[in-house]
Amino acid sequence: MKKTLIICATLLMTLTAGAAEKLTLRAITGGEFSPQRVYGVNPIEGTDRYASISSDGKRIVEYSFKTGQETGVLFDVDQTQGEKIDRFDGYVMSPDGRRMLIQTNTEMIYRRSSKADYYIYTIQSRKLERLSEGGKQQVPLWSPDGTQVAFVRDNNIWLVKLLYDNAESQVTKDGKFNEVINGIPDWVYEEEFEYNRAFCFTADGTMLCWIRFDEKAVREYSLQFFQGMKPQRKEYELYPGFYSYKYPKAGEDNSKVTAWSFEIKTHQVRQLQVPCDADGYLPRIIPMNEPDKVIIASMNRHQDVLNLYTVNARSTLSQLLIKESVPKYVKEDVLGQMIVGKNHILLPSDRDGFMHLYLYTMNGTQERKIGDGQYDITEIYGYNEQTGDVYYQAAKQSARDRQIFVNHKNGKTEQLTTEPGWNSAIFSGDYQYFLNTWSDSNTPYVYTVRNQKGKVLSTRVDNTELKNKLANYSLGTKEFFSFTTGEGVKLEGWMMKPADFDARKKYPVVMFQYSGPGSQQVTDSWNIGSMGQGGLFDSYLCQEGFIVVCVDGRGTGARGAEFEKVTYQALGLLEAKDQVETALWLGKQSFIDKDRIGIWGWSYGGYITLMSMSEGRPVFRAGVAVAPPTSYRFYDSVYTERYMRTPKENPSGYSDNAITRADKLHGALLLCHGVADDNVHPQNTYEYTEALVQADKDFKMNLYTNRNHSIYGGNTRNHLLRQISQFFIDELKNK
Repeated sequence: MKKTLIICATLLMTLTAGAAEKLTLRAITGGEFSPQRVYGVNPIEGTDRYASISSDGKRIVEYSFKTGQETGVLFDVDQTQGEKIDRFDGYVMSPDGRRMLIQTNTEMIYRRSSKADYYIYTIQSRKLERLSEGGKQQVPLWSPDGTQVAFVRDNNIWLVKLLYDNAESQVTKDGKFNEVINGIPDWVYEEEFEYNRAFCFTADGTMLCWIRFDEKAVREYSLQFFQGMKPQRKEYELYPGFYSYKYPKAGEDNSKVTAWSFEIKTHQVRQLQVPCDADGYLPRIIPMNEPDKVIIASMNRHQDVLNLYTVNARSTLSQLLIKESVPKYVKEDVLGQMIVGKNHILLPSDRDGFMHLYLYTMNGTQERKIGDGQYDITEIYGYNEQTGDVYYQAAKQSARDRQIFVNHKNGKTEQLTTEPGWNSAIFSGDYQYFLNTWSDSNTPYVYTVRNQKGKVLSTRVDNTELKNKLANYSLGTKEFFSFTTGEGVKLEGWMMKPADFDARKKYPVVMFQYSGPGSQQVTDSWNIGSMGQGGLFDSYLCQEGFIVVCVDGRGTGARGAEFEKVTYQALGLLEAKDQVETALWLGKQSFIDKDRIGIWGWSYGGYITLMSMSEGRPVFRAGVAVAPPTSYRFYDSVYTERYMRTPKENPSGYSDNAITRADKLHGALLLCHGVADDNVHPQNTYEYTEALVQADKDFKMNLYTNRNHSIYGGNTRNHLLRQISQFFIDELKNK
């Protein structure tokens, strides 16, 4: 009897010790599984050092790339002379390294724009002084010699001269909210051309050049705000308020854009003569090495032609430097990744069917092409003017893998990383070292310092603590797969099965997708999953008894221009077909219940959820659409027309949408939307639900007060994910 008790006790201890912890949504959304990151790495030009914000957010510290060791403290909130601040949000180093702008009290405006209080900090004396007393500033910029700072406030450009006791002057005076903007992009430029500053100094610092946005003819959209909670808006306690801003929808008037220069010494203002269609775009202004010149990019409204002009800021004359014209559309990556060096321009282009790089001289002559295979170059990390070396990331092994490469002046290419998964890099200012970030679908981020040949010198962060913590949970098991659709298209995907998966059972499935042009969800990285974090939310669904599946359909990225641009002028049709084909393929697997398959997505993924559920083949039993566009007539001009042209030019492409398909909806539906979504307006959901009502279709809907497109703040994200998961439990498991 005694022996039996000992055996039972031992068995109980073993079972208790081996019992896995359960994931909770509050832990997932509350940051309990956040990986350690290396933030704010800013290489110091021409050196092997970089500056970074300390982990406590109180200091800006200089480090050696080679050793990873601290080499000095550049700023400490507790050690300043003059002004005092308690905390800061960011910084901007001056070109000469003697000063920096310290950013604090930041207020976000839109996705990439903010205003803040900036302070001038002199490193040697530790003197801290306000940049301006006139109110918060936007996108401050140092002059090349570090003696002047230009910024935008209230839609006007201002200038501060450090050599004249920080004297402040107003450069433009016609800026006015919802009418004229100087030096910063309007909403649609910021969102879709992906930048937040539209001015620059000339190389000698004697002139300022900028883009002026006249948005008076652009129609307004009004968002309604309420008192709400976290944060609480007391001014709307009894009556709601409105925020009205200029938002050009597809086919409607855009801002009228012009380019200008200001001669700082004489105060002379000139309009620059940049060729641009009346309805065209000026999406970039970039300084050149030549004292009087800048580069200004122009695009036609169809966005299939990009012209780069050199513009003389004094004579106002322009000259065409490079013309980039490709079938269907020029990707936004071209503008975002382009590098303008001292003597060369490095331009990405998919003109040969894949995104490769083209090196031009400053007279527009092409010197060489980088990348010659059937793979996409996905990021540019730098161009070394002295050696001619070009550093970049590419999807050479497969669409879901990323490696780092260098292409030499003689055309030879070297691969600097080899570990399968996802590699990204930040190179030192002298290109002798780089900080490599690696992860895969099962491993959180590992930061290593490497030399220019890719040899690992040290490990900065390996997230061992997070890996050990996750080992206590029975997470879903991930596997990549591919299949061929009934239309003969090979698609890539990943599948996550419950930790206790039993092949003899039949499981319900939740499909997640985004599906937008050029996007990717099927990646071998820690960013995998519907909510990132190594797919923890998807593991939560596995814990509840689901298999989770994600497939990148036609239109997604890293598989070349033909695969990506096949959805041109018909957004949503092929993408929805591919999700339906995925469900049909899954239904043939022995361990999947074909009658219990759900689908969900956010933003474009919400649109494809609705399009897939009303595609005509009734394969989805339930779906969740979060912040979905429901008709691209409601979405902005730049994004929509890039892929669809205008409604007048392409009426059939616009007419087949989620709203016009409402009567074909099959399956239970949950809609979720933030009432203050400035990107995908709640109008999309309101109009869609009206179509569902008139088609006599049942649905459920959650609205989130004062929340934008990201739907977060307070308990909001936890609540949203609980609604999604419980909806699938109710519709796919309990019925």
